[in-house]
Amino acid sequence: MTDGICHMRDDASDPDKGRIYTVAVRALCEFTAKQGDLDLRFTPSPSALEGMAGHTTVTSRRAKHYESEVSLSGDYKQLHVRGRADGYDPKRNRVEEIKTFRGDLEKMPDNHRHLHWAQVRIYGWLLCQSRSLAEIETALVYYDIGTQKETVLVETCTASMLQQYFEEHCEDFIAWAEQEVQHRTVRDAALTSLTFPHADFRQGQRQLAEAVYKSAVAGRCLMAQASTGIGKTIGTIFPLLKASATQKIDKLFFLTAKTSGRALALDAIHLIRQHQPASPLRVLELVARDKSCEHPDKACHGQSCPLAKGFYDRVGQARQAAVRVVMLNQASLRAIALAHQVCPYYLSQELARWSDVVIGDYNYYFDGSAMLYALTTENQWRISLLIDEAHNLLERARKMYSAELDQQQFRSLRQTAPKSLKGPLDRLHRQWQALHAEQTSDYQVHAGISSKFLLSLQQVGADIADFIAENPESMHADLQQFYFDALHFTRLAECFGDHSLFDITKTNAQGGRKNGRLCLRNVIPAPFLQKHFTSSHACTLFSATLSPWHFYADTLGMPDNTVWIEVEAPFETRQLSVHIAHTISTRYQDREHSLSAIVDLIARQYSTQAGNYLAFFSSFDYLNKVCTLFVERYPDIPVWQQSRRMAEDERKAFLDRFTPDGNGIGFAVLGGAFAEGIDLPGNRLIGAFIATLGLPQVNEINEQMRYRMQESFGDGYDYMYLYPGLQKVVQAAGRVIRTQQDQGVIHLMDDRFGREKVLDLLPRWWGMGKSEAKEYCQKKNEG
Repeated sequence: MTDGICHMRDDASDPDKGRIYTVAVRALCEFTAKQGDLDLRFTPSPSALEGMAGHTTVTSRRAKHYESEVSLSGDYKQLHVRGRADGYDPKRNRVEEIKTFRGDLEKMPDNHRHLHWAQVRIYGWLLCQSRSLAEIETALVYYDIGTQKETVLVETCTASMLQQYFEEHCEDFIAWAEQEVQHRTVRDAALTSLTFPHADFRQGQRQLAEAVYKSAVAGRCLMAQASTGIGKTIGTIFPLLKASATQKIDKLFFLTAKTSGRALALDAIHLIRQHQPASPLRVLELVARDKSCEHPDKACHGQSCPLAKGFYDRVGQARQAAVRVVMLNQASLRAIALAHQVCPYYLSQELARWSDVVIGDYNYYFDGSAMLYALTTENQWRISLLIDEAHNLLERARKMYSAELDQQQFRSLRQTAPKSLKGPLDRLHRQWQALHAEQTSDYQVHAGISSKFLLSLQQVGADIADFIAENPESMHADLQQFYFDALHFTRLAECFGDHSLFDITKTNAQGGRKNGRLCLRNVIPAPFLQKHFTSSHACTLFSATLSPWHFYADTLGMPDNTVWIEVEAPFETRQLSVHIAHTISTRYQDREHSLSAIVDLIARQYSTQAGNYLAFFSSFDYLNKVCTLFVERYPDIPVWQQSRRMAEDERKAFLDRFTPDGNGIGFAVLGGAFAEGIDLPGNRLIGAFIATLGLPQVNEINEQMRYRMQESFGDGYDYMYLYPGLQKVVQAAGRVIRTQQDQGVIHLMDDRFGREKVLDLLPRWWGMGKSEAKEYCQKKNEG
């Protein structure tokens, strides 16, 4: 259904009628008809393509006079209801609602059945009204994807019965719709008069805010590179809120890669609201399911979890209570959910429909099954996006649109799988072995994916789905996981193209056998992300490292009318002393020789000015070698170092060492937890040492990705290695200067930092641009 949940318009032809609200049949029924338990016991459901194919199959079986996709609409008081019935047979006088499923129909959750009956009854009334029918047959047609059989449930209803049913549901919705329109009216009035919460903008902040506002007015995308310290979060949220009323923006989605980003957004909106306490702006924080679950030891259905039992009977009251609370962060939403005995996570999913600002992870909008994107397209929302620390989106999107299958896990599954699945699994095993026969090396990229292998994989997925649907109580965790992996793999295989690689990696296994890991590896997520950007009215990507702009525009799939700006930094060159160690090479073959020079350089700087420093290295191995030698030579200088897989309390202890009156060196990995997203202003951090350019490791996989980048953009090395590497360097260096009062030093420890091309990619305010590069290179040559 593509109609919006609720749209408002004034009826100019009849002022007495007032405002008209338009709602889709499905949205109306989802709001008013669901009842009973939340039931999320795993039952394999048809994919979107299977669902469309199932509808086509059912309608193709009908007589020639059968009408498909019948557009219908009707009015009740101020409410205008519209939608499309799946089918109508005029000779039988039967309206049909077609639903596809797998497995045992009797085990379909009751709340689904209530919803389906509500939809077909509403369509029944709209047909009776439009065609002057005294009665009609309403039918639910359940089509089993596995068996291709139909189960038809029919009831005969008089027009008066259906009219009463229709009006009861409309009455339930009208009260909510009127409340929502009143909320929108008051919200827009408040946003129109919104004032900036500070006495004045910081340097660069006004430039950023104006660019965001103009982009919202123009309805286009903006990429903004802006240094830390100007207040990017509030500098982007404020202008978009200000523009929301005039641009009729329904919702603002603030998307971030890290929990810290969500906290900053919540703090910024709280500050804005302090200056306008009467504003009814509804703000929702979306938190991952595993961090929201109150009963992790229980399953998500009414027979197991008390918060799932009767969920739909109580969620209406919880929803009404929640929309009165303007700041729905994790804590406040949890309190409301528990007060009404409903699941906090699924209450948040419901409230995403009714919130003005939604703050959550990238995946809520950009993933292949993203909830916010699906709601946006289904309901035709006019949205604006703010993408925080947008340099992270490339790698995150690559992971979203990549898939792996591991043969070792598959072998274990074959040994424990039910006997009924042995045949399909054996056939898949043979096709997997056939792929091995085509492999001439341990790692190899293949031009395409074997159609025979894909067919076997799809069949295994269908057979596992049927087995789980028929045997829901005998759930095998490994079987379910392989089903999910296979489903993800086959879905990505359907859209395999030049944006991705299909590669196979062989590894040694017990008994001399080889295990094969199959990977659909996304290299360029642009083709997947483009529709997500174009579905927004306006979009702003912001970060301290979005340079060069064409790299991110190309790889992320930004629209052609995207604007890029570099916001004026609030810092002055005199605040930061940048040194390049042109006698040090940190290339892989030179690293052992670099250890002594790096250790002595760090010690010299420390002896010149004692204080807190961070030293960044490209790997834990490199870090450990430098740190070990440093401790041996300079045991009196305090050091602490990052370790692999540090727990949250360990990361906190690492950062707590950086006190205003502290001294010492913190050793960390470039691109890791301490290289971005941390704030150590003033004397908490006075300098940083950065070894290597942060270039990704040269290996077979990265080289294949480089080739693909070269084919697509003609600049493979820079796109694969140089730009991502320097982004890590600038992020790490950005930990040093956090305010306009800070002073600090950065040592770039590699001779390649002196290259003109590299220097030109560093922040302008460092004073290391092209002219400085020429002067530097000339001095180095003279030396």
